[in-house]
Amino acid sequence: MNSSKSGARERLCTLSKGLLAPSRGLTQEPQNPENVFHIREVRDKLREIVGASTNWRDHVKAMEERKLLHSFLAKSQKGLPPRTMKDSYIEVFLPLGSQPELREKYLTVQNTVRFGRILEDLDSLGVLICYMHNKIHSAKMSPLSIVTALVDKIDMCKKNLSPEQDIKFSGHVSWVGKTSMEVKMHMFQLHGNDFSPVLDATFVMVARDSENKGPAFVNPLILESPEEEELFQQGELNKGRRVAFSSTSLLKMAPTAEERTTIHEMFLNTLDPKTISFRSRVLPANAVWMENSKLKSLDICHPQERNIFNRIFGGFLMRKAYELGWATACNFGGSRPFIVAVDDIMFQKPVEVGSLLFLSSQVCFTQGNYIQVRVHSEVASLQDKEHMTTNVFHFTFMSEKEVPLVFPKTYGESMLYLDGQRHFKSMSAPVTLKRHYVVEP
Repeated sequence: MNSSKSGARERLCTLSKGLLAPSRGLTQEPQNPENVFHIREVRDKLREIVGASTNWRDHVKAMEERKLLHSFLAKSQKGLPPRTMKDSYIEVFLPLGSQPELREKYLTVQNTVRFGRILEDLDSLGVLICYMHNKIHSAKMSPLSIVTALVDKIDMCKKNLSPEQDIKFSGHVSWVGKTSMEVKMHMFQLHGNDFSPVLDATFVMVARDSENKGPAFVNPLILESPEEEELFQQGELNKGRRVAFSSTSLLKMAPTAEERTTIHEMFLNTLDPKTISFRSRVLPANAVWMENSKLKSLDICHPQERNIFNRIFGGFLMRKAYELGWATACNFGGSRPFIVAVDDIMFQKPVEVGSLLFLSSQVCFTQGNYIQVRVHSEVASLQDKEHMTTNVFHFTFMSEKEVPLVFPKTYGESMLYLDGQRHFKSMSAPVTLKRHYVVEP
């Protein structure tokens, strides 16, 4: 390690001493400099771990070299040494205050922080944490291809996000299956002399083989304290909750009796009393038809947005979906919204470089000041016009003022409404809007 990088690490490690421990995560002592990173180092470290090239023209050669790592893959999980939560714990600093040259990338025109950029950082951080958990000391490069499978939940706390104060991320593996891992991440911002909580995030990552073609085993996890046992148990509960949520999906099962009553009452509220006809629909006061709450976008997926495995970076997809969702909520509510929660982002298919990325966003549920936005992502190649769904994103926003009700017209829209209501109800807890608290694209 060169002296300038070593000095930077020492300064970051010094900065980490005495900080608040994650509110619902692993309590740590001041870190080894090797586990403390500047935000710029994260992507470089990931490229180093997998042997990825920074030049697009070299990507084929780099991926061919990864085939040679196949012999390092474990035949079973029993053949891998167990790891602790501390082994994967890292801290990453985004010094917006002490290094102003970083601000422009994260800055909005309203002098707030772009939450879409934070999503990109969380995605990279989650992958790095998992590589720390599965580190092979005898090998320079990892034979694993670790990718984001699911953003389970991101909950915002009641704190400001200023572009003029340093930010700290921390995280570690909190649950392990045979080929998957749950990662807990926390974000803090400096206020005075202390770092105050900003958000808690839970991601699920999966391990693939060196060519990213099939599953691979990950190191088992040893629990060293009651707190760690509680975190692991929470991971088990999260897994069970996801299975239950999926099994009752409206794509598989009919709505509940209560949900059917809700939809029928909304339908009756839109009938024209003058005609007494099921076909004549009238929009109630202070309401908007769901079909009129849509926004769409199209992006070309250039090599610049690729990840270390030469697919499109998941953080980029999240940022583009969030920004469209934010614009949808802003257009619908008539004022600047702020993000309250993100949940259930499933990465169903990888997005290839060169694809056309189609995003469709719409408001699917509202209540008081809250706006639930669903963003549907699909891709098509330049050669093949067939569209394939890659992601569905769910964002909960809060407006500065009460927003109109959204009413479905069709049965399909009614299912979107109920799905949005379910996601809204799954939010950990409603938050109180604080003055000057705005997180934007």
